Amino acid sequence: MSRMTWALITSLLVPCLIAGDINAEVSEPLPTREACLITDHGIIPITVEMAITESDRRKGLMGRESLAPDTGMLFLYEEPRRPDHGFWMYQTLIPLDIAYLDKEGTILAIRQMAPCQSPSGSGCPVYRAGVSFSSVLEMNQSFFRNNGISVGHRLSTSESICKP
Repeated sequence: MSRMTWALITSLLVPCLIAGDINAEVSEPLPTREACLITDHGIIPITVEMAITESDRRKGLMGRESLAPDTGMLFLYEEPRRPDHGFWMYQTLIPLDIAYLDKEGTILAIRQMAPCQSPSGSGCPVYRAGVSFSSVLEMNQSFFRNNGISVGHRLSTSESICKP
């Protein structure tokens, strides 16, 4: 193969490979939904990204450098998860609060999770629910405390409740 042919192939192929790598890094945004947390002292509106598929749940908030103040990620499961099921912070860069919810959206447990600096997932702690749960809500760390949200309060995605 001549140098000119090789140069032509390289000039056409390299930009495609680079573009392919860039596009592989960018994932499609998850669908969002307006929701609210119902507390003893009122309704707190939030926006949730919906992690519905196994792939979406596995990726979660990995690689994100920030999360808008009143935005979170809602992980939905078809079947309830056991109390020993948990979440980790492998490749997650922002500190988070996590609330484990029953099928009605009632908060059963809240944990605070710190980013994990380990180069492998096996070096990261697992934040176990300690209760059976049907969904999970992750928000910026201290969101629940700063808004007076605790166990027994409820998440709703009903427009009639969240926007009366």
